[in-house]
Amino acid sequence: MLTIEVAQHLWAENKYLVMSRSQQDYNALRQLFSDNEWSDSKSSEFIKILASNRQKKPTRKTLVTTYQHVWGYFKKLATAEERNCYKKLLEQVTPNDDDLESFLYKLAVKYEVRYLINSRLFKQYDNGLSL
Repeated sequence: MLTIEVAQHLWAENKYLVMSRSQQDYNALRQLFSDNEWSDSKSSEFIKILASNRQKKPTRKTLVTTYQHVWGYFKKLATAEERNCYKKLLEQVTPNDDDLESFLYKLAVKYEVRYLINSRLFKQYDNGLSL
């Protein structure tokens, strides 16, 4: 089973990816960590929810919610042009047409938000080595 430290690390990496696929899974995983106590049963539940979540597909609603959370890291740092681009891409985002993900990744690299760069949400990118 996972130790709480390993589970917390995995949760940090997967938080936004999970949210992008299911708000219910996100809330269930948050609840597992809410009391800072860990057990084999919580470890099993954590693994089960993560595995199940990987099989789910994002919806427009889950993507919008996730990207709004991610945007929170930049809203005070972003230029006017970046804010306008974010708003435009947010209006257009769908699971099949998602330019917002790469835009937010580029902002994470630009503003050096390591937590987001290391997020599995941005798994297809090179983790900040280049743009």
